[in-house]
Amino acid sequence: MGHTLLCVLGVFSLNILLYCGHAQDVVLTIEPNWSTLFTGESVTFICDMRMGKDTDWYYVIYRNGREFLPFGSVKRYTSQSLSTDDSGEYQCIGDPKRSAYSRKESNKVSLTVSDKDVILESPASTVFEGDSVTLRCRHRTQTKEKNAVFYKDGSPIETDTNHQSAMSSENTFQVISDGSSYMCKFEDEESEPVKLKMEPQPKANLSRYFPSGGSVTLTCSVSPSSSSSSSSSSSGWKYFWYRGNKTSEPLTTKDDVFLSNETISVSQGGLYWCRGGRGDPLYYTEYSDPVVTNRAVVTLRPNWPEIYYLETIALTCELEDGGDAEWEYEWTTSSSYRPEKQKENMIRYASSSYNGDYRCVGTLKHEKSSTEWSDAFTWRVSDYKPQPVLTVSPLWLSPGASVTLNCSVKHPSAGWRFFWYKAVPKLSDNSYSYELIPGSINGTEQDSYIVDGQTHTAGYVCRAGRGDPVYYTHYSEPKFVWSGDSHSAASLTVSPDRMQHFSREPVSLRCEGNSTEWRVSRFSEDGYPRHCSSSSSSSWGTMTGSTCNMSRYWQSGVYWCESETGQFSNAVSITIQYDDIILVSPVHPVTEGDSVTLGCKLRTEKVPYNVDFYKNNKLVQNVTGGELTISAVSKSDEGFYKCTGKKSQGWQSLTSPESWMSVKSAPRLEGSSPFPVLLIVGPVCGVLLILLLLLFLYLYRKSKDSCFMRSQSSSRGPATDHMINQDETQLKEYAPPLHGESNDVTYSVVELKNIAKKGKKTEEPEESAVYSDVKIRSATDQ
Repeated sequence: MGHTLLCVLGVFSLNILLYCGHAQDVVLTIEPNWSTLFTGESVTFICDMRMGKDTDWYYVIYRNGREFLPFGSVKRYTSQSLSTDDSGEYQCIGDPKRSAYSRKESNKVSLTVSDKDVILESPASTVFEGDSVTLRCRHRTQTKEKNAVFYKDGSPIETDTNHQSAMSSENTFQVISDGSSYMCKFEDEESEPVKLKMEPQPKANLSRYFPSGGSVTLTCSVSPSSSSSSSSSSSGWKYFWYRGNKTSEPLTTKDDVFLSNETISVSQGGLYWCRGGRGDPLYYTEYSDPVVTNRAVVTLRPNWPEIYYLETIALTCELEDGGDAEWEYEWTTSSSYRPEKQKENMIRYASSSYNGDYRCVGTLKHEKSSTEWSDAFTWRVSDYKPQPVLTVSPLWLSPGASVTLNCSVKHPSAGWRFFWYKAVPKLSDNSYSYELIPGSINGTEQDSYIVDGQTHTAGYVCRAGRGDPVYYTHYSEPKFVWSGDSHSAASLTVSPDRMQHFSREPVSLRCEGNSTEWRVSRFSEDGYPRHCSSSSSSSWGTMTGSTCNMSRYWQSGVYWCESETGQFSNAVSITIQYDDIILVSPVHPVTEGDSVTLGCKLRTEKVPYNVDFYKNNKLVQNVTGGELTISAVSKSDEGFYKCTGKKSQGWQSLTSPESWMSVKSAPRLEGSSPFPVLLIVGPVCGVLLILLLLLFLYLYRKSKDSCFMRSQSSSRGPATDHMINQDETQLKEYAPPLHGESNDVTYSVVELKNIAKKGKKTEEPEESAVYSDVKIRSATDQ
């Protein structure tokens, strides 16, 4: 072919086609990227599916709407030795090898094959209005370089006219695409005129991807790219990113993570734009449509694990980093409920009709840019009200003991507060009314409550509540704590007065106390209280006045009386026995010090033979009369008792069921005898009196000795008196309180005086007349 004269192209070739601003799925490009080639040259077609792997597709190329290359598995095809017949409009079509994809069609590329010696080359891809394009003039056989002359619309172009660029080098010319017709000449040989295929200014396309992490990936493109690598950067575009509004400064690497020229990763929710620019001076695409990176999330408020029938709840569409922007909301749901187009939908009375999946989307007002639809939130309403379960401990009271109540609900930490009640008998309808326990008006956070100082049988109820307004569960079934002690306001007696009774044996329960109307209640194995009352019929008893006469259908259990005034009696545990032997033991607790008799009884009323009594499965005593008497009961006698015996000699031994015998402490009366106190105080007082008497005798003897000395010297003079006075002084000086005594301890001072005989005026003392004057002083008097 000889040497080909090449006019070097300094072109900002555009490798992108824009179809109404939407991205093309498949991109067809050619190499070399020129719209005109000489006959005999070759061209390579490249079909880029932009989806999956290259091996996932079959490829076919059409020319002018007809198949040019048949289906193959290779996306590149080179056509050798082109002829003028190869001129036309080419398009690539991809068929998927598997059903995951659908058939795809590419953009169209125009190619002209010329048999002339001069051609004017322009980019094969579509150029945009106002974009800078470099044209190249080539000669097929020219052996030496000659300058080409360029023409626009038939007129030669030699200088910059209409603000168009001058030639950037020989045989090339840079123009601004405006739809004009161009041609070139080498001396007297000229090319065919070429009219640039031009599209309006391109608009950037911004897409987003929400990976599983917190960041959002944004990709900007001017689609589709005509480069074989499908990279926008190869077409010369550089992308600029904006957040908030278009007039803001472009984002930098300090603001977000730039993964590549066309892709960034953002962690902050907000409104984003992008645009492309290339050339010098920069030629910009239009701004992309804005996208928001906020994530929409459906939440339930309050967010409890389970929502119950008739609860108040709010469905909310939360937008992460939504800020103060104005949003419009839209909902979709699989339920029959249709939420309003607002952020929060308040549901006053939840029910199963609201069950379903809920999704929402937020749209910025004025921008009309929306988030993606949220993930589906599945909501299920339990179509019932929960009922808590109350337990009490202990079941049987010691006088004044504390009672612990526990209220159990599903998900106890899901906002529940607990309310505690006393059960008050309602005889009119065989039920109970409930009174809040003081201190429980606002409920408690804990699911347990302690009642101090409980002395008598009582019933308790609980329930839970949460939310605003408060949603309450059902009340629990009433549970009872029992006391075996009778009291004056209400008491229960059993006839016959024993814990075990034979089946079909008539048993009556009598209520006594400060009331005129009563009912007998029973708590048995089914866990529910049952009543024998005059206001309703019962299968196990008939209430006549204050007595319940039990039928043959009564059951073992705990029984107590309830009055119309709200009083509970002592409780008794009685059992029905279907065997032929029972233990006769007291129904009520036995007081310490009292006598108690346990018996062993046959259904035939006869006394069993060879009766043995056992306490806690250990033999206590063998008796012949069928009774065991404990003359003075103590706490150590408390326990489980049973008896064994025979119907007659030679018969097999029968064993009764066990029964618990309870022993209570003897009451201490307020007016009890002070005799024990006197046993202590009496001896102490006696010892003190003896000590005082001994002290008095000691002092008396001392005074007598002094008087004797004085009588022996009564005729002596002042010297003798002086000696006596010295003795007196010494007595006073040597009578201090004993070591360790209090200052309030008293002691005696004895002063000796002469007494004259009655009737005599002489001052001489009589020898035999001596007396002592004893003065009592406290230690503080000195």
